[in-house]
Amino acid sequence: MPNIMPNIASVFGGSLYQSESGRSSPVFNPATGEQIAEVALCSKQEVAAAIEAAVAAQADWGETPASERARLMFRLLDLLEKNKEQLALAISREHGKTHEDALGEIARGIEPVVFACGIAHLLKGEHSTNVARRVDTHSLRQPLGVCAGITPFNFPVMVPLWMMANALACGNSFILKPSERDPSASLLLAELTEQAGFPKGVFSVVQGDKEAVDALLEHEDIQAISFVGSTPIAEYVYKTGCAHGKRVQALGGAKNHMVVMADADLEKVCDALIGSAYGAAGERCMAISVAMPVGEAVADALVAKLSARVKQIRIAPATDAKAEMGPLVTKQHREKVLGYIESGIEEGAELVVDGRAFRLAGHEKGYFLGGCLFDRVSPSMRIYREEIFGPVLVVLRTASLEEAVSLINEHELGNGVSVFTRDGGIARNFARRVRIGMVGVNVPIPVPVGFHSFGGWKRSLFGSHGIYGAETVHFYTRLKTVTTRWDERSGESEGAEFNFPKT
Repeated sequence: MPNIMPNIASVFGGSLYQSESGRSSPVFNPATGEQIAEVALCSKQEVAAAIEAAVAAQADWGETPASERARLMFRLLDLLEKNKEQLALAISREHGKTHEDALGEIARGIEPVVFACGIAHLLKGEHSTNVARRVDTHSLRQPLGVCAGITPFNFPVMVPLWMMANALACGNSFILKPSERDPSASLLLAELTEQAGFPKGVFSVVQGDKEAVDALLEHEDIQAISFVGSTPIAEYVYKTGCAHGKRVQALGGAKNHMVVMADADLEKVCDALIGSAYGAAGERCMAISVAMPVGEAVADALVAKLSARVKQIRIAPATDAKAEMGPLVTKQHREKVLGYIESGIEEGAELVVDGRAFRLAGHEKGYFLGGCLFDRVSPSMRIYREEIFGPVLVVLRTASLEEAVSLINEHELGNGVSVFTRDGGIARNFARRVRIGMVGVNVPIPVPVGFHSFGGWKRSLFGSHGIYGAETVHFYTRLKTVTTRWDERSGESEGAEFNFPKT
């Protein structure tokens, strides 16, 4: 596999394409703050050219038997396993997450590929015989055509695989618009797809910014758009895509809570919170960013344990095999997170652990930030209401489970939530009552496995379909129902029927 290109290109029709727009965006190594590449940004006209190639490729691909598409998916699966170290290197180099965390991302990205290998079974329709005399009905699912995915910086391999695997398996061609902050992994995915034997043009990569996004949202030949990112952009993508007649699934932001009951094992709770809140420097839409201990005694004990553990997190670049947390993705994002910390202090929250002074010797220009812990946060505070997307955990104390559930249900975001308890009745009641899309019971990051589906509620998901799993097969196909009548005898016409047909 080649080294990451110094001038990052797009992939149209199975070939590398260097944009001639004259616009580009710098790519940095977050651990050093140094620019390591330049990504060429496509114009609206160049996006149209990529779509034209995808349309041409899809005509035959959509007619390829599902079993043949599955065989190619098996080859891709094998190549992903064999090249996961190179993919992890690309992720860590441009995003900053630790090497082990990058490998974990790849493993979770591979799960929907495994699911897509069974596409021949997943596309089976239904059949009913003799629904009326001499009349049968059957259904089938057919590909949409050209689909596109707009993916975030925090999972440059996992989220594209969540989208592309099932889109391609269903017989669509797919155009990926990755984040311009860490675009190199997308080219590695394109190379592996080509090596697996997928036809040229079936999978394309369009490097770009908002101009490319709008071109995809507005082009008449794009049938469906998948998006993962912040809630404001998710809403924009959903409204714009729908206005142009597209099927859209747009996954937005999160404010994930963990309710800690009095009977919970606090050592295990701390392990769960430290990993889920500070892993990947908090740059996960499923990160726990709010701890909700029930009762003052539980809160006091939890904060005491957490404050000691947060200070012990090993913060280092991905090149350090013992690193537990890396830098934030960009200088601008680090400054945004610092702004949230200042806001929490100004609004009266207690900053128990202040990681702002953290500096790593030899990496002073890197975008590192120490873990931060706020206590005595109230629901009106900005650090509670908004997604911070950084290594900042807030503790909101509650008096009862009912109060905790009420606050969670009132929040505008509804991606994930967890409860830690030894009481099965509490867990069952919580899981049924909480208005959140993904629930964990003694599980800190309740990301469903690849044969279920991922998706939040409320303003964490715009559209009616979750991503990957059975939901995504429905999203990437169009249902057709066929009713047939075959007369088994010849004879005189029975005459016209003017009334609505009855069985």
